[in-house]
Amino acid sequence: MKSILNIQDKILDIIYPQMCGICGKVNRKSICRKCEISLEKQAQFAIINEGQEIENKNFNEIIYIFKYEGLIRKIIIDFKFNEKAYLNKTLVDFMIKNKKIFQKIINYDTIVPVPISKKRQKERGYNQSLLIAKEIAKKTNIQINKDCLIKTKNIIEQSKLNREERDANIQNVYQLKNKEILLNKKILLIDDIYTTGSTVNECSKILRQANPKKIGILVLAKD
Repeated sequence: MKSILNIQDKILDIIYPQMCGICGKVNRKSICRKCEISLEKQAQFAIINEGQEIENKNFNEIIYIFKYEGLIRKIIIDFKFNEKAYLNKTLVDFMIKNKKIFQKIINYDTIVPVPISKKRQKERGYNQSLLIAKEIAKKTNIQINKDCLIKTKNIIEQSKLNREERDANIQNVYQLKNKEILLNKKILLIDDIYTTGSTVNECSKILRQANPKKIGILVLAKD
């Protein structure tokens, strides 16, 4: 049976060869070495768990991989808005290759993606935060809970608003379901970009209703 699966994999590799998600060249991994070096030059691999960055916030720490600029800004825009959903594998593979980040992630009990509205899901075709969360869960064997936190309203996109408008815009749009699943859990909340923190802070406030042990934020990039 195993040999049959191996043959099937080889056939699929011929028909649909693995490509680098960034440059598109055929490569045995989801990212080629040249593109990996480009990302390494921009990578921050930062963990913030004290100081002004999280003062008066509903979460305990922020983990981010890049600053939201240059090449990574273009990649995330493509991933989020230009139907390049496959970039989730490239980005997560790069992320967890870093031992510091990998060890931090596996200390969490469960992964929760920031949800989007049904209307936005229909327009975009996918929730980029859920794709990231699923790929991380697959690579780490951490449980993913995608139905506990839901978005009940479609609102103006946060990227179109200033700081004050973002805080007001995001109020009362999330709801918690099956909160007993999250009791005493260390929750890793997943989003793509951290700008003002309004979205993840509001999500964390709702998740606090479940009395978790800890809430951490993991994003691809921080503005």
